[in-house]
Amino acid sequence: MTENVVVLGAGYAGTGAIKKLESELGDNVRLTWIADVDYHLVLHESHRVIRDPDVRSDVTFPVDDVASPSTRFIQAEVTGLDVDERVVELEDAENVEYDYVLVALGSQTAFYGIPGLEEHSLTLKSLDDALEIHEAVKEASQEATRGDPAQIVIGGAGLSGIQTAGEIAEFRDEHRAPIEIHLVEALEEIFPGNDPEIQQALRDLLEDAGVHIHTDDPITEATDEQIEFDEGDPLEYDVLVWTGGITGQDALDEADLENEHNRVTTEANFQTSDERVFAVGDSAIVDQGDQPAPPTAQAAWQAAEVVGENIARAIENRPLKTWEYDDKGTVVSVGDKAVAHDVKPAFGISLPVDTFGGLPAETLKKMIAARWIKDVTSVNEARKSWSSL
Repeated sequence: MTENVVVLGAGYAGTGAIKKLESELGDNVRLTWIADVDYHLVLHESHRVIRDPDVRSDVTFPVDDVASPSTRFIQAEVTGLDVDERVVELEDAENVEYDYVLVALGSQTAFYGIPGLEEHSLTLKSLDDALEIHEAVKEASQEATRGDPAQIVIGGAGLSGIQTAGEIAEFRDEHRAPIEIHLVEALEEIFPGNDPEIQQALRDLLEDAGVHIHTDDPITEATDEQIEFDEGDPLEYDVLVWTGGITGQDALDEADLENEHNRVTTEANFQTSDERVFAVGDSAIVDQGDQPAPPTAQAAWQAAEVVGENIARAIENRPLKTWEYDDKGTVVSVGDKAVAHDVKPAFGISLPVDTFGGLPAETLKKMIAARWIKDVTSVNEARKSWSSL
């Protein structure tokens, strides 16, 4: 009997799993890939599009360049998952039956119930989001003057917030635009939860780029003109970008699967409370003991390799492999500069310091993205994208 395996999502986890499944599955399996866009976006480089929309051709790759011709692709929005009937529900397309399904739908932005924040802010979860931020910043700068510069506020000083601030600073400098940039973080320091050494290195780069950093004061409300804080004075803005957190996709709200904070929970083998449903990436909280794997590109890349093999093992009634996240280090860009921390030799670089910047960090940042592009497309595509990474 032919088994139907369906993969939902074209992010890192979904794309990586498709590549692995194509190499693992035999002729008796039909593979279907469903996503709301017909391309894979290198999401951790999407902030580059904020500075220059032309970069999009170097960070997006058509599914035809990723998947083999034997894989069926359906462009549609997933609206639900009926685990009893084993059906993926789609908007404006016929529902798709499955024998095994991999949920890799990614996440959406969390607003934590802060009044007005969702209504008045832009987010960075897609290519369209990056283009919208670019247009908003460009328009605000054109309407501003040196005496009355455009106020651009980024809420959330995690990875996305820091990289967004860096790209807007580069846009300001390249176009000599009258812009002031504010990076706002509720906790005591930027890049929360990370080593103080990389936190300080990133702070130094941001301040050198002229970014005003506000920490240790949470946003309590956003209006169409300003954000208000728990203790500090309100901060007026022309463009507000919110990068402060993630939650699961609405499509899984009614699915009969165990979840936590709107993200599906799985064992360390990516199997959910339904043995026919696997989940990976930002859609999932994968059991990793006391510390869950972070919602990062690196974790998704690693997990995709294992979950693809495990689905093949499940079909063949073989034991499933257990995944353990291996943190290979952190690299964060601030415009054209970068900071690397705790990098393992697996990335091809071994230095006698924990944190470093300059050309080694900038080159490493490019190498990481280029290697992923090579793995899911080709060496030529990676080479073409190099200058934009």
